[in-house]
Amino acid sequence: MYSFSTIQKLQADLKNGVTTCVDLVNQAIVNIEANKELNAFLEVFSVSALAQAKLVDEKIKATASTNSASKLGKLAGVIIGLKDNICYKNHKVSASSKILQGFESLYSATVVEKLLAEDAIIIGRLNCDEFAMGSSNENSAYGNVLNPLNKKFVPGGSSGGSAVAVAANLCYVALGSDTGGSIRQPASFTGTVGFKPTYGRVSRYGLIAYASSFDQIGPITKTVEDAALITQIISGLDGNDNTSSSHNVENYIEQLHSGKKYKIAYLKECVEADGLDPEVKQAVLNTLNTLKENGHTIEAVSFPYLDFLVPTYYVLTTAEASSNLSRFDGIHYGYRSPNATDLESTYKKSRSEGFGAEVKRRIMLGTFVLSSGYYDAYYAKGQKVRNLIHTKTKEILSAYDFIVTPSTPGTAFEFGKNSADPIKMYLEDIFTVQANIAGVPAISVPCGIHSNGLPIGIQFMANYFEEGKLFDVASEV
Repeated sequence: MYSFSTIQKLQADLKNGVTTCVDLVNQAIVNIEANKELNAFLEVFSVSALAQAKLVDEKIKATASTNSASKLGKLAGVIIGLKDNICYKNHKVSASSKILQGFESLYSATVVEKLLAEDAIIIGRLNCDEFAMGSSNENSAYGNVLNPLNKKFVPGGSSGGSAVAVAANLCYVALGSDTGGSIRQPASFTGTVGFKPTYGRVSRYGLIAYASSFDQIGPITKTVEDAALITQIISGLDGNDNTSSSHNVENYIEQLHSGKKYKIAYLKECVEADGLDPEVKQAVLNTLNTLKENGHTIEAVSFPYLDFLVPTYYVLTTAEASSNLSRFDGIHYGYRSPNATDLESTYKKSRSEGFGAEVKRRIMLGTFVLSSGYYDAYYAKGQKVRNLIHTKTKEILSAYDFIVTPSTPGTAFEFGKNSADPIKMYLEDIFTVQANIAGVPAISVPCGIHSNGLPIGIQFMANYFEEGKLFDVASEV
């Protein structure tokens, strides 16, 4: 049985005939079935994955015979899972919601096209919180995803299936989406690397929207090096997404292990927060001390808006969700209530039956903050506070290379612990939402193991489009 470690090692083994893509896909299919109780995969694309594997094997043989690697993609043989809100042509996508039951995408997301162009193999679609709304993967219409490190604990959300698939070796890399920490938080809970690019760095074309000014697609991987390579491949300007940036895509791999010494700020209010697990605090401080010993400058800075991060995030994202999810109405596609008798009841019953409790809660919150009489008090004020957070984040990053916080206040929690209290659940995002509000890139990397046996993550944020520097410092952790 082949054991994956890094993309670079995998490709060397494929070229040297240690294994084949077809064997790897067959192994993955068997492994996914053997671990189906984790509920990470909603569907395995066996037919298309094997077909792609055969094509890549033929390419490997052809390049070997001509002694040229120019025709072979940078991700040849890399088995990748897609979060179930990223479209793949002629394959189902549901955002883990009943409302999109049976829907098959007519086109592929730009990120999927870029992966396939580099000879990656898409193995299936991964469970997530419905419409990417959640911090525990308890909100999927298709059941909870279990944390492979301890099945009594949540894997984090909303990209829980993506994190679990990588952590449990069901695929080599997974793509997730990050609106307020949905890649970084499950990465922290599963001991994997989770990266959210700068807003606009990666095209959102083909991503089912939750909150359009916050959403970003990014990778969950075993190593920082693999995250850097995947990000480099999926980044860049896209004519199908007006929010995508024309900013030059650097070679992130070449920037790794540079030996540069950085100025690193850690947010005092985050590291000294009352609700922070003491062992998480110690793991973060230990990591910062190691970086200091390696020659980096470490300083504490104040961030006075910590208490405003989560309220601002939820006011603005629910408003955008209310607008974005209005298209799912039981008329055009997806679920239509069998109990509907006329147009009005079709809308009402299809949406009330098709959406889960958390999605309906956020739609109603968003509709409320956008409503007449409350718009100025909530939405307009939320935008003003977002600007304050954005300005303060830029101010810190003008003086320092990175901002450091814990990825999460604690390690993974038990199923049901926070699900009855939405506010408590929302506070799980307190350290991750800043990067989305400000639009800066952020990465979560493992930095220790708690006495409960679960991993601890540390988060680094950098200035806009400084992904290369972020991967460089993260590779030292």
